[in-house]
Amino acid sequence: MDSFKIAFTAFDYVDNIIIKIATDEGIVGYGEAAPFLPVTGETADGVIAVLELLKPGLIGQDPFDIESIHSYMDKVVYGNGSAKCAIDIAVYDIMGKFVGLPVYKLLGGSRRAIQNDITIGISTPEEMSTIAERYVKEEGFHILKIKAGINADEDIRTMALIRKKVGQNIRLRVDANQGYDVAQALYAIEGFKKYGVEAVEQCLPYWDCDGAALLRSNVSGIKLMVDESIHSTKDAQRFVSAGSADILNIKLMKCGGLLQGLKINNIAEASGVTCMVGCMLETKIALTAGISLVAARKNITEADCDSFMFFDNSKLGITGGFEREKDKFTLLDKPGLGIELSF
Repeated sequence: MDSFKIAFTAFDYVDNIIIKIATDEGIVGYGEAAPFLPVTGETADGVIAVLELLKPGLIGQDPFDIESIHSYMDKVVYGNGSAKCAIDIAVYDIMGKFVGLPVYKLLGGSRRAIQNDITIGISTPEEMSTIAERYVKEEGFHILKIKAGINADEDIRTMALIRKKVGQNIRLRVDANQGYDVAQALYAIEGFKKYGVEAVEQCLPYWDCDGAALLRSNVSGIKLMVDESIHSTKDAQRFVSAGSADILNIKLMKCGGLLQGLKINNIAEASGVTCMVGCMLETKIALTAGISLVAARKNITEADCDSFMFFDNSKLGITGGFEREKDKFTLLDKPGLGIELSF
């Protein structure tokens, strides 16, 4: 993949871990961990070590007793969301295959197709606007997520150039990735309003719940989203109770998989807060699980599951899961994740 820059880091490769879990009845489930040290606190080697640690206690477990599986994992090791996510996804894949249902139906969903955004990494405002124009005019996207958070003035100028290139009918979101303080965020958001930005994500450091509440109380006309702040149901409860967010970004790699993602959405929905499902740099395995979660819950109104577009999937040997036509992602109506591996 090409280098991709966000407010606190830049990277040009990732190390993901693909797992396979087999049952005594011959059903195989696939899962994926996408560790990202600045967010999940994990490395690839650490994930492998945790999976080896968890493996003995998983043997003989009932895949349909997913609560017990998570309870066991949480007793053995704290955090390590992407390692637990790999197991969670594989188990849901097994359950779906056993009952003959795709995961989105297993979760209670009925819609197969969702509209997805596309993410633009940080570079010069001119280059970012050119990329935005290509995504809209050549790739067919109607929602752009623009990375920001290093320089507020440059971020505002980027929005101005992008809006000029893509027109008024394209939805714009900004993701600051913890790059602002409260004053900088207020300044940037006021500038973004001129260009019809609809939401700004993770303005402040992940721990700053009080600052996020203060920011939200002083902002109108733009929704505020938190991402790196939300790793668990306790995080979700704390931020919605404090009035710190309009939208929660659920990432399976942060929270440990689909079961915890469902619980986070329940907390948000009960508090009048909507959700988006986002992603790390993941393959179609984890992305199919994330899109399935979007398809299964009306309160999850947005999807940011685009990372497979940033590398050459033909070299991975991973197919199936969903199909893409412009910004419409349609899940396959196959049991489990509907994923096939050729390696």
